[in-house]
Amino acid sequence: MIRYHNAKIMTMNGSTAVTEGELWTEGSVIRYVGRQPAVLPEFEREIDLGGNLLMPSFKNAHTHSAMTFLRSFAEDVPLQTWLFEKVFPYEDRLTPDDVYAFDRLAILEYLASGTTAAFDMYFFPEASAAAFSEAGMRLTFCGSISGTAKDVDRLNDQFRKFRHFHPLVSYRLGFHAEYTSDESLHRAVAKLAQAEKEPVFTHISETKKEHEECIARHGASPAQYLDSLGLWEYGGGGFHCVWFDEADRAVFKKKGLWFVSCPCSNAKLASGIAPLTECAEEGVQLALGTDGAASNNGLDPFREMYLGTVLQKLRKNDAAALPAAELLKAATVGSARAMGLTDCDVLSEGRQADMIVIDMKAANLQPAHHIPESLVLSGDRMNVKMTVCAGKILYENGVYTNGIDADAVRRDCASRIARLTQ
Repeated sequence: MIRYHNAKIMTMNGSTAVTEGELWTEGSVIRYVGRQPAVLPEFEREIDLGGNLLMPSFKNAHTHSAMTFLRSFAEDVPLQTWLFEKVFPYEDRLTPDDVYAFDRLAILEYLASGTTAAFDMYFFPEASAAAFSEAGMRLTFCGSISGTAKDVDRLNDQFRKFRHFHPLVSYRLGFHAEYTSDESLHRAVAKLAQAEKEPVFTHISETKKEHEECIARHGASPAQYLDSLGLWEYGGGGFHCVWFDEADRAVFKKKGLWFVSCPCSNAKLASGIAPLTECAEEGVQLALGTDGAASNNGLDPFREMYLGTVLQKLRKNDAAALPAAELLKAATVGSARAMGLTDCDVLSEGRQADMIVIDMKAANLQPAHHIPESLVLSGDRMNVKMTVCAGKILYENGVYTNGIDADAVRRDCASRIARLTQ
């Protein structure tokens, strides 16, 4: 067992309260959380956290990890131009080896910022499964098909292959978006989801143009149209959800769907500001993602939390709108549950040990009047001292401890990027 002691602990098991105590792990599992008992067992390692904060790790509930290769490549253009002229043509050149390499670059960024799981929608899932499992990080695939009903065979094949592929790898049914597929695909995905009793995820209402064109095609918004097909009988959710109105949110509330917001990407591409305040007030489940590094341009949960809460205050003209702690819950517990990772959402005995240590002595986190709010409004990825996934320490004090050679990853990616973008 490993003992983490002399710690501030935020279990997030029902609240964001912070207590003093210690936590023990055995293998991948948390065995004890609480005050120091009178008698201690033998430990293989004891880590004195010196009053630093131990909390659940961040989970990135929407991303395209290998898009690190297009970071800062296509700037200052709206989503449709960015996607169809600057992204899709270069993605067509990717090989599985490229995706593996660019995923490894993303993993360096994830671990250094306290992220232990990615809800990833991209190509060549075998390559991504290898990159993440080798690194010791969790990966939940989201189906990314587009086109027509015949493409659902590929979704079904991937679902069956990757749903139980590896202890760190899982799969969720999904398709790219309503506007990149036709009704035959939507109906076929709904039929598959009902047969398998599985949730479904997709990009939805990211831009006003996308939202309005769906209404013109189907006489309903994307959320209401897809719901009418029975797509979400077993849950799921949507990525972005910027142009949601009250009726769209009501669909998500009724079906228990996850509203996965990506504030930085939506701001950068001028897509809009999602109605997170209304979601929180109406009881819609919130999760947080970064989107890909090509549209963000980072994979940083601290940036997402900060922008997510302050944009709501600006949007509502109310400094009290969307308390910061709500974004902290969305980025950790909410995102884990949206991805189906219900065994590593909070710090509790019997749960998986997916957690991080925050340097509470850092100048930007002093004084620690209100720790949850401070993490959202003052925190920074540089405050992450340790990242643990399934009980294994993968990043500690600026060093990757999972066998990844960060310099070699960067050199490999640089040569591949030069080939792909020339």
